[in-house]
Amino acid sequence: MKTLILTRHDIEKILTPAVANETVEKAFKAYSMGCAEMPAKSYLYFPKGDLRSMPAYISGEGFDIAGIKCGNVHPQNAEGNLPAVMAVIILNDPQTGFPLAVMDGTYLTGIRTGAAGAIAAKYLSRKDSKVAGFVGCGAQARTQLSCLLEVRNIRKIKIWQFPKDKECVQEFKKWAQMTYGMEAIVSSHMDDVTMDSDIVITTTPSRSPLVNYVSPGTHINAIGADAPGKQEINHKILKQAKLVVDDWTQASHSGEINVPLGLKQITKNDVHALLGDIVAGKKKGRTSAKEITLFDATGLAIQDISCGYIVYKALKNRRGIKSIKLF
Repeated sequence: MKTLILTRHDIEKILTPAVANETVEKAFKAYSMGCAEMPAKSYLYFPKGDLRSMPAYISGEGFDIAGIKCGNVHPQNAEGNLPAVMAVIILNDPQTGFPLAVMDGTYLTGIRTGAAGAIAAKYLSRKDSKVAGFVGCGAQARTQLSCLLEVRNIRKIKIWQFPKDKECVQEFKKWAQMTYGMEAIVSSHMDDVTMDSDIVITTTPSRSPLVNYVSPGTHINAIGADAPGKQEINHKILKQAKLVVDDWTQASHSGEINVPLGLKQITKNDVHALLGDIVAGKKKGRTSAKEITLFDATGLAIQDISCGYIVYKALKNRRGIKSIKLF
């Protein structure tokens, strides 16, 4: 048997925002229904970044696949013309352990994270949401918007102008305008962005709260906090909000809730549900137009492995796909 070698170009052809959303939603449901095995991600810490390993096995909702993703976060990589986040995924046959594919995980990580935000918005944001506010304007902001547009009719975006990111903000604004014909407004005042948006999306590596105020009825996708010590949202908002996490162990260790939990500003009882339990119908999502909802996304291996599986199935018999014989 041969192992497929799948590049970003191969994956982009298959894993569109719509396909990623559908796949990730099924993966969350499978996890809730006990059809997935997934240890919490483990970290290696370096002076300028970290490396994470993320294994999973999924056997429900049409999946039968195992694998592992190895990915990094090095924020300073842009200085050397490298992505801040890079990843490689290995897919394994659960019956034999054979490595079915080795694939780029960088694009896949971005779009599966965007898909998680979109699925959270599907169940937690108001259906009439029209304005999305962005705190953070890098690559993840783009996939968040692309996937969100599959589930909500967003007509305008507001972008926070971080003083050190003027070029990045303008690039994101131009991309949104040219790609989606989107009205895009930039503001240097955080409250202008967060108070006037139906959905707020944070994608920064901040280690201190940036967002202090939102309006009633707002949904927040807190994406940036993915390691211990990171925090983007004022704990007072967390106390007000209906809190939903992707996974309790990961969220309490490295998600948006990790710092306020450690400081005893919130407790486990303040967490309403896992997103998978809402998708599976075990818990309710949004129940009123005025409530504030927040999704704490740490990124799960089931997202990576499920999306990788969809790509593998689509390409395994296609001509021109590279493969190697390892054994």
